[in-house]
Amino acid sequence: MTTFKSMPRTARKRMVIKLGGSTLEGLNESFFENFKKLQESGVELIITHGGGPAINRELAERGIESHALNGIRITSEAVIDIVQSTLIGKVNPALVHELTTAGIAAIGLNGFDGQLIEADYLDKDVFGFVGEVKTVNTSLLESLISAGIVPVIACVGADEHGQALNINGDTVASEIALALDADSLILVTDVSGIRINDEYQSKVTPSFINQWIEEGHIYGGMIPKVQGALECLNAGIPSVQIVGETLVGTTILSGLN
Repeated sequence: MTTFKSMPRTARKRMVIKLGGSTLEGLNESFFENFKKLQESGVELIITHGGGPAINRELAERGIESHALNGIRITSEAVIDIVQSTLIGKVNPALVHELTTAGIAAIGLNGFDGQLIEADYLDKDVFGFVGEVKTVNTSLLESLISAGIVPVIACVGADEHGQALNINGDTVASEIALALDADSLILVTDVSGIRINDEYQSKVTPSFINQWIEEGHIYGGMIPKVQGALECLNAGIPSVQIVGETLVGTTILSGLN
């Protein structure tokens, strides 16, 4: 992936927080409190988000069918219109409002803003209007971060002709994290991390994760989450955290002994 040249930064920590659809609709006070604590400790924060439940409701109301293939929503022309209007017009401003009400300076963004996320079709014949990230305008994000403003990025990209493309939320989060040289990617889910034998794990390694999957300790919806985390580690992000709304959970470190 290519990126616009980013400005040099200090040694402050930088985290990308990805909010999933279900948690996005019910953030509690502890999320905002812990978010502000991270800011006060000098951590630079960037938020990315999807909005699957909201999109599904809009599709159902309009009688538009949609299904997923390998975890990716097949996106027809009718579906991309709903994805674009829902994420950019409803979910993103609602989240920005929640953050600003909690005293957090934030600004809503999507791929069209300042050519933030330039994308191309992943495979139009198979997935329709689904994109893959080509470039990230890191200079725009650096400017906002430097001004103390939290970028809140909806997972909609734009191709060179201005066509909106639906991009997987985890993909956008990892691409943004890599482009900004983030120290950590935080995946906020509806569970407080990886639980083995009824005990949440604070730190784990990829080898343990693979072992737990084989043994059946990690199963169901947690499998794609941890597999996505491992892909991020392999791509060069130092650590990935799977956490609940309190922003506390499991840290996966590739170099942990």
